[in-house]
Amino acid sequence: MSSNDNTSSLKAVVDTATGYVQSGIASLTGSTGDQAKAEEYKNKGTVESDLSHAAAKAGPFTVSSSGAPAKDNADRTQGQWDQTIGSAKETVGGLLGNENLKPQGREQNLQGQGQEAKGQLSDLGKGIGDRLTGSVGGAVAGLTGDREAQAKYADRHDEGKTRQRGVELDLDKQAKAQEKSSS
Repeated sequence: MSSNDNTSSLKAVVDTATGYVQSGIASLTGSTGDQAKAEEYKNKGTVESDLSHAAAKAGPFTVSSSGAPAKDNADRTQGQWDQTIGSAKETVGGLLGNENLKPQGREQNLQGQGQEAKGQLSDLGKGIGDRLTGSVGGAVAGLTGDREAQAKYADRHDEGKTRQRGVELDLDKQAKAQEKSSS
């Protein structure tokens, strides 16, 4: 993790688990103080988890709670563009009764979906790889006392996390849109 005290998913899991263990102890002892402490840990874990997963999209860029921006794979951006243009062609073709434009739009939309999925897969793999490389490299650099390398690995980890969160945001948005259109 970077030295600026970013919230991590692991810390969130540990604090949540500590809260459940503390809750078990409280149920055995009947102590309201232990129960309050357990709830505090559980709430802290929930907040940390939410912060760890926070990210925002701005065009082809994602920025996460780590502060590291990540640019989407070009296939994602082109795929989204092709879907938009394809949907427009399909709609205009339907409105004008143009039977050539409608299937062209549908085809372009489908190709765009495939291209976006390819880009998402690429970004997800790169994000996971960068997080892993950043974590392992940072740990090794920490053991050797190389603070400069440790900071570089922390940045790589954070960019990977942001890239991964960007894909997750897009997938969540797509799932919600599909759910809405199914209703």
